[in-house]
Amino acid sequence: MRFSDLVNLIVANLARRKGRVLLTAVGVVIGTAAVVTLVSLGAGLQKNATESLWGISDLSNITVYPGYPMEIKGGGGGGGGGGNGSDQQELVLITPSVIEQIKAIPGVKRVIIQDYIAVGSEITFDKLTSWGNFQGVDVADLADMNLEASQGTTELGRGKLVIGAYINRNFYDPNPRPNADPIEPPDLMGKVLKVTLIKWNQDGTETRRSYNMEVVGVLKESKGESDYNMYMTLDELTRWNEWGIGRKINREKEGYNQVLVKAESPKEVVAISEQIINMGLQAYTPQAMVQGINSFFTIMQIIFGGVGAIALLVAAIGIANTMTMSILERTREIGIMKAIGATNNNILTIFLGEAAGIGFVGGVGGAALGWIISAVINVFASSYLASQAASNGYMSSTPIATATPFWLPIFSIVFATLVGLLSGLYPALNAATLVPVDALKYE
Repeated sequence: MRFSDLVNLIVANLARRKGRVLLTAVGVVIGTAAVVTLVSLGAGLQKNATESLWGISDLSNITVYPGYPMEIKGGGGGGGGGGNGSDQQELVLITPSVIEQIKAIPGVKRVIIQDYIAVGSEITFDKLTSWGNFQGVDVADLADMNLEASQGTTELGRGKLVIGAYINRNFYDPNPRPNADPIEPPDLMGKVLKVTLIKWNQDGTETRRSYNMEVVGVLKESKGESDYNMYMTLDELTRWNEWGIGRKINREKEGYNQVLVKAESPKEVVAISEQIINMGLQAYTPQAMVQGINSFFTIMQIIFGGVGAIALLVAAIGIANTMTMSILERTREIGIMKAIGATNNNILTIFLGEAAGIGFVGGVGGAALGWIISAVINVFASSYLASQAASNGYMSSTPIATATPFWLPIFSIVFATLVGLLSGLYPALNAATLVPVDALKYE
């Protein structure tokens, strides 16, 4: 039997029982639509979560901190002194020699030293006062940290500041007039800020030292740490801190607060961070967070898909029942086909094709219905999420509730067809093994 003849025969047989085929296919439609809708919902939640992670802009970054002491119980044997059977690990500092070890790790592209101000500070501009998180970095251009400027430049220099997008919001009038309106955030680009460092001596007296710092750049909003930082050269910040503590800082003994490690590729981040942790340091990477979120939502999609698959299982029972009833009604027809030369394989193929056809029709309808339901959910949920973000003061591009992967409709149709095929296997085997004489005598 030619393939085209087989297809025509299957289509004709299904068309002869439109009502029964339609009702059976409805079960497949519901199951397939449930799979598409639920998996799309899980994918949408995953996409929303990963895209809205606060401040994550570069998955190739690893932030490294000193390794703090950890108590090890049960260590140490004999020896006097009345020990309590515990030991204390030493603090692992980020010294220049340790930084060289980090640079030698395969896959590390660059290591950027970051340090923070360790003395009190006050910022004044005209009659306004503010505060800020000063951060010193050992790069000449913040573009090396993937930071971009909305105004000015990202290049650093002595007496220069590149400030975050929210720094101007911190300014206030220390002597406001009664019932005065809130001040507008000042435009600081190109302006000179007076930075006053403050320290207290052992006798309690206060000492101040002032510096004039020119704002040469304002960074683009990142919704992360950089929005609240004021960046300057590491050497200048180190001089400020040395003035504050009254002595020169020995980095081999005191180390740095943190370093930013940039990997060649996000794929290498986890392996690099594990090696850094093995050195006794702390390593934080947004890539690990994203992987954890993706793993969670992958499990969620599997669970959602399993719920929809239960509906498909019920539909499979309906297909098996329909095919069994069809065989009972067409027993004499099967006998006639065998009498004129049809083989068992021909009969098996015909009935399997009809069962698969029901699954295919239901799969196509279910994929279309699931996509429509996902789109409707997305319209209403996105509107709600956008209104919530706006009420909380956040700017959200286009929040989504569902996302249908391109492969999902194709997979759902193939899966529904396979379910139909398997459901019709037992009835088709019964039809193929009928004895022609008995089939012809069947009433």
